[in-house]
Amino acid sequence: MAKISSPTETERCIEYLIAVFQKYAGKDGYNYTLSKTEFLSFMNTELAAFTKNQKDPSVLDCMMKKLDTNSDGQLDFLEFLNLIGGLLGLVCHSEFLKTERP
Repeated sequence: MAKISSPTETERCIEYLIAVFQKYAGKDGYNYTLSKTEFLSFMNTELAAFTKNQKDPSVLDCMMKKLDTNSDGQLDFLEFLNLIGGLLGLVCHSEFLKTERP
């Protein structure tokens, strides 16, 4: 029998993202999407530093609208991943700019 290896760090990160999404999804109806209320709860809890630093109170509404690519008023997991990927890209870019300055 083939030995089953432990999940890699990347696989554990993906599992964690799925778990976090599922933690917030489904309270307002659909188990596989985030409603606007669930999205706001996620942002205010999991990304509180980002949320608190926003001067424009409509920024989260705008984010939700841009992430909701099929315009159904909900974020499915793929739309949620666009948020995570975008934030990761911003962080990486910021770190890259810091290292590039003389």
